[in-house]
Amino acid sequence: MAFEPPRRLVTALGETAQDGDDWLAKLPGAVEQAVALRELTVERVHVPGGRSGLVVMVRRADGTPAVLKLVPPRSRPESERAALAHWGGLGAARLLDPECADGALLLERLHRDVSVRSLPEAKALLEAAGTLRRLWVEPPAGHRFETVAERTGRQAEAMRASRDAEVAPLVDAALAAREELVAAAPMEPRLLHGTFRQSKVLAGDRVPWLAVGPDPVVGETAFDLARLVRDRVEDLIASPSGASITRRRVKKLAESLEVDQERLRGWTLFRAVESGVRALRVGRPQDAELLLEFAGWL
Repeated sequence: MAFEPPRRLVTALGETAQDGDDWLAKLPGAVEQAVALRELTVERVHVPGGRSGLVVMVRRADGTPAVLKLVPPRSRPESERAALAHWGGLGAARLLDPECADGALLLERLHRDVSVRSLPEAKALLEAAGTLRRLWVEPPAGHRFETVAERTGRQAEAMRASRDAEVAPLVDAALAAREELVAAAPMEPRLLHGTFRQSKVLAGDRVPWLAVGPDPVVGETAFDLARLVRDRVEDLIASPSGASITRRRVKKLAESLEVDQERLRGWTLFRAVESGVRALRVGRPQDAELLLEFAGWL
């Protein structure tokens, strides 16, 4: 299959694999194999697409529309497959090829141009929170998902390694918050989406809204909710009352989803600083500035 990967994907992968990665070079062949294995008809590549993988609009042998998704091995496609299979279409896009294990995913087709983010902010937060609640289930027995402690431990090491004097106070605060949170984690971990935000909730036909693109992790629900707190961060930063809006958002989301407010604030701080430091590291200073200013309000 001859095609050009979306520029957005190429740029994003260049940021995360600066030492070289041949996944993009092998991508046309991988798509061709995945299509043949599942007896699909290709309609088009979704553009601009996402930053973590390729999405191809396809039809199954019976004419049913679907989506074929391919991501690099480092993005843990088998972990995503396992989470989607466990959710079984409740709160998330339905996995259509549970028996295949070639690294590609065949999913029910949603309306990829209509996300919860298109709604007014208050309504968007309400719908996103409702979707998230449905995803928080007990993980399967004997699961091999990464834990919140493991993932944030890796992130903490990277933060220490790239820490400079200008951001040191925020990094230290974020690392201290993580240590406290991990040391006193709740006893009933849940399967989490891992990278949940408004743009990850798309309109569907089966139900109004379904989540896509998980990077699943097992841990406390406050970790999953933390990324939602900073949604539309550019609007928050532009608002003269952004800091107070953020604090109200933390309180409202914590209460509506029965999450400890201080734990939500702590994970929101850690995740915002981690994202900001990573943005600096890969050469996105404007994104980093927004994220670190937001983190300073917490």
